Amino acid sequence: MSLDTRKPRTSVVRGRLVHPAYPKRMRLAGRLQVACITSVAVVIAIFLADGGVGRFGTAADAFTSLGILSGLVGTDLLLIMMVLAARLPPIDRAFGHDRAMALHQSLGKPTLYLILAHAALLITGYALLENINVFAETWSMLTTLPDMPLAFIGFGLMILVVVTSVVVVRRRFRYEAWHAVHVLSYAAVLVAIPHQLSVGALLSDGTIAHYYWLALYSAVAGSIVLFRFVLPVWRSLRHGLVVDSIDHVAPGVVSISLTGRHLNQLRAISGQFFIWRFWAKGLWWQAHPFSLSAAPNGRSLRITVRGLGDASAELPRLRRGTRVSFEGPYGLFTENARTSPRVVLIAAGIGVAPIRSLLETVSFAPGNATVILRSHAAGDTYLVDELTDLCRVRGAELRIIAGRRPEGISSWLPADAARAGTTLRTIVPEIKHSDIYICGPRPWTDAVVRDARSGGVPKEQIHYERFDW
Repeated sequence: MSLDTRKPRTSVVRGRLVHPAYPKRMRLAGRLQVACITSVAVVIAIFLADGGVGRFGTAADAFTSLGILSGLVGTDLLLIMMVLAARLPPIDRAFGHDRAMALHQSLGKPTLYLILAHAALLITGYALLENINVFAETWSMLTTLPDMPLAFIGFGLMILVVVTSVVVVRRRFRYEAWHAVHVLSYAAVLVAIPHQLSVGALLSDGTIAHYYWLALYSAVAGSIVLFRFVLPVWRSLRHGLVVDSIDHVAPGVVSISLTGRHLNQLRAISGQFFIWRFWAKGLWWQAHPFSLSAAPNGRSLRITVRGLGDASAELPRLRRGTRVSFEGPYGLFTENARTSPRVVLIAAGIGVAPIRSLLETVSFAPGNATVILRSHAAGDTYLVDELTDLCRVRGAELRIIAGRRPEGISSWLPADAARAGTTLRTIVPEIKHSDIYICGPRPWTDAVVRDARSGGVPKEQIHYERFDW
């Protein structure tokens, strides 16, 4: 166990004390945002350079031009969405996994609407030009235009992916089924490429726009292949992780220690997570995210898992020596996100795992940290003995808050505390001057975030991970 008892490492930005990594992260985030905006601007410029402004003389031309423009912008946003979900290191360092995925999800509907508009506007424009109804035009496009059937297949696949991403629909799926459907997004993009290059003159062979479009697709595809497939396979083989031991924490909850080669070169830090795949019967085909529950020491990694179904329920029966492959480390739920000298760590259920690893290494002066554990009952709190020892050694306050949440009230606190008007600011009066790390189920985490924001905590001081997909 490595304990950091130093005062927090800080630098000054706009009159505020922040972690030295904070300015670099903000600059990187700014550059990535500029790159996304620039990519959209470029495709609009491609349309304008091809004489797009002059193609609104008739109703048919107007519909067709708007259809082309919406298709270009919609496809560009779709590629941005794919990059956000690809867990590229620069994006992970700038935004963290949760915020990157939140942005990915927020682009889903606008992208779908633009692609829908692309299809509807083009069909209407062509129908007006040929003086036929839209149904006849649709059939004509399918039977006469090259590569158009593939485009319609891709269109259908993308609608399926977006619909299954809606929260109400997504909760009806097992994770594996939902993930399999989302893999279809790659197929949707691939089958749509041919019609973009063969239908119309805007991206025709030999033009600058044609080569730019191919380069854009190649860059996105290359990034996904490299960071989602090639590097994880290479790292898994290089580090040779295996299960070293399994300790039973509570009924259905285990801590799994993993050992391997050159683990210090992974540069994993407390609070991060990996995507794990255990090569055992019934488990090898599933991969799941689990956070580190102890600080990496260069010799081993530890995760703490609760059996909630699927693979996690089988993990307690793993044998020593079972091979493990992985993707990661991922996440900005680390000290690198710090903006304040004080820190508050809040966890519910198995969300205690990254909180426990953070407490081991995050820097703070004695008395400047508060740990809050939330559970239905006092006996449901995991790793409490380890956390108690760490808090005593490090000079942090430990608060265990037990009790069921109230019905009909959006609160992260027990019913009696919620009805009494207790808030996070009541529990931690210095909350406005603290960094808050929150980990737990999505609805509960969202309730803590709302409480913190209503208590005046700036959003840059709130860091969270939600156990959800």
